[in-house]
Amino acid sequence: MGDILFLAHRVPFPPNRGDKIRAHHLLKKLAKIAPVHVGCLSETAEDKAGQNELARIATTCCVANRSKSLVLAGVESVLAGKPVSLTAFHSPRLEKWVRRTIAERDIDTIVVFSGQMGQYVPEDFGGRVIIDLCDVDSAKFEDYARAGSRVWLNEREGRLLAREEERLGKRADATVLISDDEAKLFRGRLSDPSNVDVHAIGNGIDAAFFDPARVDPQPEMAVRPGPHFVFTGQMDYQPNERAALWVIEQLLPTIRHCFGTAEFHVVGRSPTAEILRHDGRPGVTVWGEVPDVRPFLATADIALAPLMIARGVQNKVLEAMAMERAVLLTPEAATGISATDGEHWIVEQADAEAMTRRAAAYLGDPGAKARMGSAARRFVLDHHDWDAMLAPLEMLVGAHGEARDAA
Repeated sequence: MGDILFLAHRVPFPPNRGDKIRAHHLLKKLAKIAPVHVGCLSETAEDKAGQNELARIATTCCVANRSKSLVLAGVESVLAGKPVSLTAFHSPRLEKWVRRTIAERDIDTIVVFSGQMGQYVPEDFGGRVIIDLCDVDSAKFEDYARAGSRVWLNEREGRLLAREEERLGKRADATVLISDDEAKLFRGRLSDPSNVDVHAIGNGIDAAFFDPARVDPQPEMAVRPGPHFVFTGQMDYQPNERAALWVIEQLLPTIRHCFGTAEFHVVGRSPTAEILRHDGRPGVTVWGEVPDVRPFLATADIALAPLMIARGVQNKVLEAMAMERAVLLTPEAATGISATDGEHWIVEQADAEAMTRRAAAYLGDPGAKARMGSAARRFVLDHHDWDAMLAPLEMLVGAHGEARDAA
């Protein structure tokens, strides 16, 4: 086969957040199949630093600066009748590079990571197109609207993204979602699913990195009595922010009735002003961005993932399980991972009293920590190895036959 063009909405280095983790491992897998040319966008100093790593694995690459404000992206989206998600990630420089690379290189396949990047696939490209939507983003914006958040804007975004997702599904030779649930949801939203080839490819975990045997506890946490509850993630991401605030305002007071020295630790970059406002109140520490989340997980008695809105597979859950932590999570956060309640993790509705009862039962059982922690790590080793997860990608990319008629 010829070369592969890989398009991602963020620099896939370093792999330290959910979308970048998946893009990172997709890229590594593709580089084993054929030479890869990478086009992506850069937003932060961290992204720019990751370009050196990207250059080591990519045959050629283009990293376009993404500096467009959301206000400008919003204005452009209204004028163009497009989702903000597309105009926010549009770069004329990257668009030109994609066309030049296709013209000058033997590009056999384009692999697109995230729906925002489908706009870069030329209509006249005659090779294979694989689109990894990851999640059904349109459904996420609809969830935001139903939750009462910027209703008009989110309803519009959901409606226009749904239209774009259907266009991409029809354009692609194969459309990939992160779980069977997301794949089923995507199919169910199509006007005609019969001509869209949909596959589920889950997320893996680097269990050699997330290994409790290789990590010391976080020293400041370790000297406090606890029990310690830890929530990790990108904290300006609306579902994470909402979950963290719910713990602070609803769950933690109930838990502290049972465990007077219980503490909640918010660990992750870009905590919002609303989250930071609670830092230092009894039992709450907002750590913000840290160089390594593993020491915090290693010190946790329970990792929390009480998400009310969730799409796909939660990397924070897989990471905590690999670190032999019990995870107390909502059914929404459990989607895409086929673990068993009470054996590998603790699943409960976002109800403070119910979650407190489950946490108290776990913490009151002397053997539960070793038993559930061991089972959780074994589960991710058996079911979420990256090589096994991405094995179908090689088949999709390497599947030959008559190229799709772009017309």
